[in-house]
Amino acid sequence: MKIEGVLLPIITPFENGEVDFASYKKLIQNYTSKGVSGLMPLATTGETPTLSEYEYESILEKTVEYTENKVPLYIGFGGNNTEKMAKSIKMFEKYKIQGILSVCPYYNRPSQKGIYEHFKRISESTALDIVLYNIPYRTGRNIENDTVRKLAELKNIVGIKDACGDFNQTTDLLLNRPKDFSILTGEDAFFYSTLMLGGDGGIMASAHLNAEKYVEIFNKAKQNDHEGAFEIWKKVAPIIPLLFEEPNPAPIKYCLSKLGLIKSPEVRLPLVEISDELAKKINNIL
Repeated sequence: MKIEGVLLPIITPFENGEVDFASYKKLIQNYTSKGVSGLMPLATTGETPTLSEYEYESILEKTVEYTENKVPLYIGFGGNNTEKMAKSIKMFEKYKIQGILSVCPYYNRPSQKGIYEHFKRISESTALDIVLYNIPYRTGRNIENDTVRKLAELKNIVGIKDACGDFNQTTDLLLNRPKDFSILTGEDAFFYSTLMLGGDGGIMASAHLNAEKYVEIFNKAKQNDHEGAFEIWKKVAPIIPLLFEEPNPAPIKYCLSKLGLIKSPEVRLPLVEISDELAKKINNIL
């Protein structure tokens, strides 16, 4: 089935340096009851680079257990060692998941041909669905639209989290889109605009707050009630810049802690908890 709606790149809660599984279960139960279309654990919002291999697999196992097949799961799994990824991806096939969210190879800055061959190799290594993740201001390399269209021809590359940062590029992809391919914004502030141009939804960290309103915006857009969707969007959009004023997911964890959904706003180094100045701004909106 085509991926659409609001998908949540869920945070990993910590307490006293350990993964807080009690809060994690509470989060999953909360969001699966709010109408989200899927969860994407162990992505960058989940602070995956700071997790041990044991923690990573434990979180994966608990996510499957806590979700109880209520929504599809797409696991964050990316890297810049293609052959290592092609071998490691087999571990996911023993779990009841839909697929992976996989970022463009970072740091070594491959050419467009290299990006294509990287994802083609991953695609050939698994039957799981693959959602591309394009975020060039983090990876150092943009997945150009022509490359996306070529990758979309592969049977199990089914969509993209588009955080290219260039709305002209996003618009071109939406207007000249591959068939049966999901275009999901990863730029939270572009959610409404993407829907108006025929996008399929979003994979947005900001949906940790007001998740049911994001779902309502999507549903109204699907029903061509654009004005109704815009009225809700005006209520949720103002906090988005604050959630990214300091490194994600620290501001979101602060909000979730204040709302009682997690026990602690703790993040792992090199991230730190938010400043007092930002906390004051967020408190005014919360």
